[in-house]
Amino acid sequence: MAYVAARGGEQAIAAAEELHTTLNGPLSAVLVQSIERHLPYLVDRVMGEGSLYAPDLAALALAQTGGDLYEAVLLLRAYRSTQPRITYALPVRQSELRTVRRISAAFKDIPGGQILGPSLDYSHRLLRLDVLDDALSIEDRKEEPPALSIERCSMLNAPLPAVADWQRENGLLAPLPDRDPCDPSALPDVTREPISFPAPRAHRLQSLARADTGGVLALGYASMRGYGMSHPTVNELRLGYAEVTLRHPVTGVAFSAGRVRVSQAEIVDTGAGAPGDAPLRLGFTATIGWNEVKTIAGAMLDLEMSAPNPHPAHQEEFVLYHTEPVESSGFCIHYKLPHYVTFGSALDNLRKAAKTGETL
Repeated sequence: MAYVAARGGEQAIAAAEELHTTLNGPLSAVLVQSIERHLPYLVDRVMGEGSLYAPDLAALALAQTGGDLYEAVLLLRAYRSTQPRITYALPVRQSELRTVRRISAAFKDIPGGQILGPSLDYSHRLLRLDVLDDALSIEDRKEEPPALSIERCSMLNAPLPAVADWQRENGLLAPLPDRDPCDPSALPDVTREPISFPAPRAHRLQSLARADTGGVLALGYASMRGYGMSHPTVNELRLGYAEVTLRHPVTGVAFSAGRVRVSQAEIVDTGAGAPGDAPLRLGFTATIGWNEVKTIAGAMLDLEMSAPNPHPAHQEEFVLYHTEPVESSGFCIHYKLPHYVTFGSALDNLRKAAKTGETL
């Protein structure tokens, strides 16, 4: 395929960028801070798909692109690629998360109890039209502190065991294999290595963690509706904070460098497996930021891709390639670029075929 670059359009390109800036308003630190404060779930989605935990930079990317998610993710990934990798954090265990929301659809009572946490799942879906009638100007409004913070949540310090651990103890899930302690620096890295198939599980989980939320949902929903081979149940969904634990390069002492928001979902399926297998199968996805829909749908796809004969739409290559936000959106957007040569050539062939009465 050949492309023709647009020439002589520097002034037009500059004017187009200026018009985009004018329509979106001035870029300022106040705008960035407002986006970070008032649109946390949107910021989390950009961070997750951008593979970089930096709320201020994600908010900046959203402000700079006028809220275009794909452009914001591209900006964040481009910035990420310029940063040095100084060290690797230690693995985070599920039971060590500082949990703010933890629910299970599989059991009414779970070890540690259900924690509804921050959610609109149980609220009426009604527009708050009264807000538009508020006569206070923006200058008169006072910013309220976040309603939910680490310091104000007592449940954050309580260790909550994984539901899957209880199921393994009772023979419902296959036991975890015995492995040596994980060396984070030795894990395959999908951001540095080309993905191959069959993909290492690390690549699969990393790809799902930074996949496009809409793409994951579309394929996951297709499976839920019956195009897949299972109808699973949410075993456990968690939103919380994970400690970023590093080792001092000199003393080797582990210390916390801060906390990041994370979400994870496990689903279980009661579909019959091979004779002698555990009665339940498990699917899992986790990502930085709080994104429940993505982790539930991603866990569904993880479960489907583990099947011996998955539906074509749930094979690893199909799922991992077509839920990659930057590559898929970039390929779609590239169609806006000049294709004069290829299209002109196709028209020439059509004209020749019409004259000779041939069929292309």
